This record gives sequence, structure tokens and C-alpha cells, in this order.
Amino acid sequence: MKQLKKARFRSNSRKVVLFLYLIFFFILSSASQLFAEEWFKVKSVIDGDTIILSDGRCIRYIGMNAPEIEHETQKAEPYGYAAKYFHKSLVLSKKVRLEFDKEKFDRYDRYLAYVFLQDGSLANCKIIAHGFAYCLPRKPNVKYDSIFLHAQRNAMSDRKGMWSHWEEKEGGYIGNCKSKRFHLVSCTFGKKTEKRNRIFFSKKWDAFWAGFAPCKKCLSENF
Repeated sequence: MKQLKKARFRSNSRKVVLFLYLIFFFILSSASQLFAEEWFKVKSVIDGDTIILSDGRCIRYIGMNAPEIEHETQKAEPYGYAAKYFHKSLVLSKKVRLEFDKEKFDRYDRYLAYVFLQDGSLANCKIIAHGFAYCLPRKPNVKYDSIFLHAQRNAMSDRKGMWSHWEEKEGGYIGNCKSKRFHLVSCTFGKKTEKRNRIFFSKKWDAFWAGFAPCKKCLSENF
């Protein structure tokens, strides 16, 4: 009888050990999948802030805006092609890792992402740091905004890229502290800004330095 109990005890013990082992293996496997980094090859570079991955996804960089290249209805903006070529040198045919924020898609159904290179650097920040894009704050995707603004100020101070031959036109600008956009004083959108959210800039340079981005409606030529 005692031997039978011992045999049953050993059998149950083995089952418990096996069960615990399976649980441990499952947790370890799940954790590995959870923290595994996925890398994707960049198939093409559209412009200074947009790429196509090898799986066909279109990625729009978060927190920045590069000057436009030529489109069917639009002429190229200054430094638009320079931004694209610099961007290509960074990521084309290379593997990148994506990090998302609060919103995953824009109104054109493009993925919104922070794009990391294999050396650990952030492509969004590098493009800004070399003067080929400016900060474009847009809530709720604001995770790295302070880092981007620091990079932009360094590029401005060092007169890199689009900041190298800066020229100011006469006139004032209305900044919206809520949207972080600035407008010509004559702009309808600027005039509609609530007084409590208004800030006045006498120069575009000062607005960019403060982390504001230009209104596309009234400031079509940003630089």
C-alpha cells in the first residue's frame, strides 16, 4: 500500500514538474515574441519624409515635415530634392525598425511611425538634425517632440541645409499655442485663433525656433 502511494506521489510530482515546465516555456516564448524587434527593408524613398517598405506599406515619418518635391500640381520647394537624396542615403535598401505612437494612420491611410536604423539612431531626428526637415508637432503623436526640437535648433544654429541661406521677409506672424502652427497676420486661420492661444512672432525664424510649424494655406513657400 505504501509503495502504491509512493508511486502515485512520484507520478503526480512528475506531472507537476512537467506542467510548471510547460508554463515556464510558454511565458518565455511569449516574452521573446513580445520583445523581439521586427526589421523591414526599405524598398523605395518617396521624398524627405515618406518611404515604401518591401512589404508594400507606405510609412510617413512622425513629428517632422520635409520640403516637397515636384508633383503634378505643385512645384518643388527649396531643398525638396536635397532632402530626398539625403533620406535615400540613410535608409534605401536598408533594414529599419518601426515604432508607433497614439495614432497609427494619417488621413491618407499611410502608417505614421518613428523609423529606427540598425545603429539605433532615429531617422526622423537625423533628417531634422541635418537641416532637411522641420519639426511638425501634431497631437497625440508627440513622444519625441522635445528631441526633434533640440535637433532642429542645433541645425538652425549651425546653418545646416534649409537654414544655410535664410532670408526673412517683412511682416508678422500669429502662432497658435494649441496647434503649434504659425500664420501670416493676414491669414483667416490665424485671425480665428483664440486670443488666449495666440503668440506673435516678428520673424519666421523665431517661430521655427519656438517649435511652431508653418500653415500650409498661407505660407506655401516655407523657406
